[in-house]
Amino acid sequence: MAHSTFIRYKGIVNNHIKPALGHRKLKNLTRVEVRRFYNEKGKALSARSVDYIHVTLQKALSQAVRDDLIPRNVATGERPRSSRQQSVEEARALSPAQVKALLMAARGQRNEALYVMAIHTGLRRGELLGLKWTDIDLDAGKLSVRRSLKVTENGLAFGSLKNKTSYRSVPLNKTAVAALRAHRARQNAEILVAPEWRDTGLVFPNRVGKPINPSNLYHREYMPLLKRAGLEEERFTFHSLRHTFASALCNEREYPKVIQSLLGHSSITQTMDTDSHLMEGMGSGAVDGLDEAFG
Repeated sequence: MAHSTFIRYKGIVNNHIKPALGHRKLKNLTRVEVRRFYNEKGKALSARSVDYIHVTLQKALSQAVRDDLIPRNVATGERPRSSRQQSVEEARALSPAQVKALLMAARGQRNEALYVMAIHTGLRRGELLGLKWTDIDLDAGKLSVRRSLKVTENGLAFGSLKNKTSYRSVPLNKTAVAALRAHRARQNAEILVAPEWRDTGLVFPNRVGKPINPSNLYHREYMPLLKRAGLEEERFTFHSLRHTFASALCNEREYPKVIQSLLGHSSITQTMDTDSHLMEGMGSGAVDGLDEAFG
């Protein structure tokens, strides 16, 4: 289990399950109580959050059954309304005007190229932060996704990707190549004057060359960037930039299978569940059309 997943489960137990059900003995817990618990949480939390709570409770009670602590799992069959449809509704993308506002706010910033790359390649945050210059061929206009930066119990570490299809080659359009060339020149200048620099080969390191903490990036850089762009109230997550890439390809009428490959989704089902509401046709051209879409 990934450390971030463990932390999520721990938080769910401490913040939701224990306060509501922790006083009950396992053998006395009923389906009615579980159902009422889900309904109450559904009034205050998103369907996705209630889904996480259910999965956590379901796993805990299943383990209790295996350990002969209780005869049956009363959470079985009581799954709340799935977040699948809501996740589709919540998978919001920035409009072209909002993309321009965001990139304008990022212009001249140290990690301007990171946001250009997020929008023009669809890489996940961990994939961007794990990207090395050796993964990129600017002359050929492509990059290879080989690793992801993860938060572990012992700190930051490079780990495997989400699935085997996440290991992929992604084409770079003119906008992305230009941003990376400018970023490399800026980084080379930064190295020359830095009092210390750890040569990790990362494309997007911190100010001493080490990996960027994803939480710090999100709260100290990305959220202020949204505010400067006038998008603070829109509640766009960093993942929204990835969805913006996918949505733009849908609008360019790119084949769903191509979009799946570029995003590194494990199956076409995942791609269709997330972006099918935006697919109005099929065509070709992949990322080339994004130069004009976000130009």
